Amino acid sequence: MTTKTAKKYFEAIGRRKSSIARVRLSKEKPGIIINNKTLEEYFPLISHQNKILTPLKETNNENKFNISVKVVGGGLTGQAEAIRLGISRALVLIDEKLKSTLRAKGLLTRDSRVVERKKFGLKKARRAPQWQKR
Repeated sequence: MTTKTAKKYFEAIGRRKSSIARVRLSKEKPGIIINNKTLEEYFPLISHQNKILTPLKETNNENKFNISVKVVGGGLTGQAEAIRLGISRALVLIDEKLKSTLRAKGLLTRDSRVVERKKFGLKKARRAPQWQKR
């Protein structure tokens, strides 16, 4: 007795600065849920919402997937960019043909820039104390 079990969702991970987002795409009722809140509740700024929806717009997949996201760490901008990378990676798992489109727009590249640590004797990472003549 063998039965085929269809995969219910596609999962990918996105990272940016200190934010980590676990993204699940499924073919259920379309919508975006982030940490049990809607997209508009979690990200009130339109710029963050647009950043998250970019991979879906570029591949003409708006309102086709139910997107569930768990995101931790960092600030809102880092979280939005981590979610964007996670959605892009999940779309590639669904359809390999989308890879070239997303790669051309730079949506599959992990932005590895992080905050430089503060050094001893300095005000910030590189800012030295102001020099005094007397």
